[in-house]
Amino acid sequence: MKIALFPGSFDPITIAHVDILKRALPLFDKIVVGIGLNSSKQSFLSAQKREEIVKTVFEGIPAVDVQLYEGLTVDFCKKINARYMVRGIRSVGDFEYERAIAQINQTMMPEMETIFILSKPEYSAISSTIVRDILRNHGDVSKFLPQEAISHL
Repeated sequence: MKIALFPGSFDPITIAHVDILKRALPLFDKIVVGIGLNSSKQSFLSAQKREEIVKTVFEGIPAVDVQLYEGLTVDFCKKINARYMVRGIRSVGDFEYERAIAQINQTMMPEMETIFILSKPEYSAISSTIVRDILRNHGDVSKFLPQEAISHL
């Protein structure tokens, strides 16, 4: 069984995240959306709220599982038997950052392969950071979030 991890903070999940995951689905038997918990980062949404939202967004897609995790992403991959990691790339800057992480992860877990999926051009400007800023200032985020997520905010 080909299992992939799609890790992130998903604070909040955006339409760009959803697009990457849906485009990755045909490549794997199962994709685990791993919501990473980073104690050094100030989250906008609680871990439980993020998990609830992501589960709602992918409800009805049996190949998608949603789990919270702490610690090293490669350790979580080992725990769930994932040999693949899916990452979305929006820009050259994303590529440089993600390439370095992928190389370190492969050094730590040689059987791990990172699959980069390029963002569609219309989603390349969307980031959770920008959406959080809009939310903090009570702006309209409906163009950037999956419809299923909006009622949870």
